[in-house]
Amino acid sequence: MDLLKFPVLAAVVLILAACGMLPVAQKESSGVTAALDSISGKDLLRHIQVLASDDFEGRLPGTRGEELTVAYISDQFKKLGLRPGNPDGSYVQQVPLVGMYGKPQASVQIGGKAMALKFPEDYVAFAPRTGSEISVRNSDLVFVGYGVNAPEYQWDDYKGMDLRGKTLVMLINDPQIPDPKDPSRLDEKMFKGKAMTYYGRWTYKYEMAAKLGAAAAIIVHETATAMYPYEVVVNSWSRENFMIQSNGPNPEFPDVAAWMSAGRARQIFAAAGQDFDKLKRAALSRDFKPVVLPAQVSFNIQNTVRNVVSRNVVAKIEGADPKLRDEYVIYTAHWDHLGFDPARPGATKHDKVFHGAIDNASGIATLLSFAKAYAHLEQPPRRSILFIATTAEEQGLLGAKYYAAHPLVPLTRTLADINVDGINAWGTTRDVTIVGSGTSTLDGQLARIAATQGRTVKPDARPELGGFYRADQFEFAKQGVPVIYAKSGEDFIGKPAGYAGKVVENYIAHDYHKPSDDVRSDWDFSGAVEDTRLLFLLGYTVAQGEGFPRWDAGAEFKARRDAMMRDAPR
Repeated sequence: MDLLKFPVLAAVVLILAACGMLPVAQKESSGVTAALDSISGKDLLRHIQVLASDDFEGRLPGTRGEELTVAYISDQFKKLGLRPGNPDGSYVQQVPLVGMYGKPQASVQIGGKAMALKFPEDYVAFAPRTGSEISVRNSDLVFVGYGVNAPEYQWDDYKGMDLRGKTLVMLINDPQIPDPKDPSRLDEKMFKGKAMTYYGRWTYKYEMAAKLGAAAAIIVHETATAMYPYEVVVNSWSRENFMIQSNGPNPEFPDVAAWMSAGRARQIFAAAGQDFDKLKRAALSRDFKPVVLPAQVSFNIQNTVRNVVSRNVVAKIEGADPKLRDEYVIYTAHWDHLGFDPARPGATKHDKVFHGAIDNASGIATLLSFAKAYAHLEQPPRRSILFIATTAEEQGLLGAKYYAAHPLVPLTRTLADINVDGINAWGTTRDVTIVGSGTSTLDGQLARIAATQGRTVKPDARPELGGFYRADQFEFAKQGVPVIYAKSGEDFIGKPAGYAGKVVENYIAHDYHKPSDDVRSDWDFSGAVEDTRLLFLLGYTVAQGEGFPRWDAGAEFKARRDAMMRDAPR
């Protein structure tokens, strides 16, 4: 007997009763029980074993791995009896991408002397352009601190300098401003203290460089502030990269986007007569002004370019209420990872495949478990449920970005996006973490359901990772759709204090974006099952409810939603 389902089922009855739907809750209780019963750790593991296998070759867009992955997910949706999610009658949404594999060369001129840069030990660089050769010649290096222009904090690292044609050197993350009352902590009044804001994301920094007309941008990688080792940068950016096809230059990147190791950056600054660490400290002041280094950098990137029609995989459960079935709750998880690199060291193919078991075969396994649970309902919820397995998340949330710009159902009729990116494979917890919490009424709904599991909802324990801006739900939020991205919490049952932190630190240090993110024999999916049931019930109650979720007052995406709904056809 599964003891978990009974208190959670009672919660559904109570929540729907609060919405004025007690007869519906009582009538459908047995169907919800069957749905909850269908969610199992065995299913999660089975899907992960397939998707993370050597045969699927790391699931890179535009490869054999994509073909196998799209076919597998589509087939699972069909077996569950889900309808195609695309109005054209198919289970896919085509996402037009451009793949670019660049071979970079770079050097720095200082005082008439050339300093060669080694790829990828010193730097990685890519050219998000469709040309076969992209060059930046003798571009002045300008250190721009953190590269942030944030009016709400009265912060401008650029001070109006003309940076057209320059190469900007930027620090990773937000300005790390110490608390004046306690220098061991960060100031909560500046860039949310310990939490990363969007100003700290690498995407923002490249966007600013492009906006200012810079020729190139170099982000200096430091593990302590990036929260992942330099090897992750190499694995992510030294191979084929993608962008969404467009008719002109990509406005989100300069001609050359690069990362550099902190050690090599210090050497360049020293050769140019500057102390990197001293300038880094100076960049913590509002008074900081860009520093032109007496150095020029040149890049030459030989680009192999190909057009790729990748795919989001989409399926739906049609709602039972004729008046509401054109409104949707969306579940998302990305299917892609980093592919297969035959040039990597290792004796076998297994050593060369980026398996992406946790990131994010586990999310797709959960998405399929949601689909199975909805298929086990005796009657669908009042509104429809759309399941989207997105492509190219690892390339900058591209599949979600494309869907949000070309939605298959209007965003004005989309109640929420519930996203899954990585699951708990280490046991049950007494708590739940909402990444980017405190922004919409979805948070309160999740907390009420979690309470019936005997769990509490807590804020993000690691806001410095910037997880909210690194997962697909961010693209929905930018368009105004309320979102939730939740994970198991920190308080593991039967584990010592600090266990959760050690698990995360070990994963980031040893497995994140590495071939070793693979299926393990010691996984315990009991917590993942609990989380899957929790998020199933959240989507179910939203789909059954009387109104749409709402952004909280002051939420950064509220204005977009308000304008969208105000202007929507009635």
